[in-house]
Amino acid sequence: MKSETWIFAICTVFLVLVTPAYWFVTAGSDQGGDWTGTSALTMTALLTLMIALYLGFHAKKMDPRPEDRKDAEIADGAGELGFFPPYSWWPLWCAATLGAMVLGIAASAWWMFIIGSVLGAIALSGLVFEYYRGEHAH
Repeated sequence: MKSETWIFAICTVFLVLVTPAYWFVTAGSDQGGDWTGTSALTMTALLTLMIALYLGFHAKKMDPRPEDRKDAEIADGAGELGFFPPYSWWPLWCAATLGAMVLGIAASAWWMFIIGSVLGAIALSGLVFEYYRGEHAH
């Protein structure tokens, strides 16, 4: 995971350097600096920083993967790759309720946001506790 951490860290540094440059380039126009592009670049820099920190913390806790070692062979990557959840409908319902909540905010329909929040809490609890009951319990 160290290589992925470095990729996102380099992207973060690039975006941190490009964002003020973008502001100064657009500030030369008659309307002034572009707030939309500057804020989008700032948020993108923060998102890449968040991913780089997440991967960096997990890279310290994990043993080096074959991709991270110089002496690794192709056969070192064989075998079980980890746990992947089986077929589940819960992510669909979580995404649908989040979409209803965002639409409720965008349309100022607060009743839709409240309904989406209640249904979203149910869907999220179903997703979280899916492996504690039924055929996939372990």
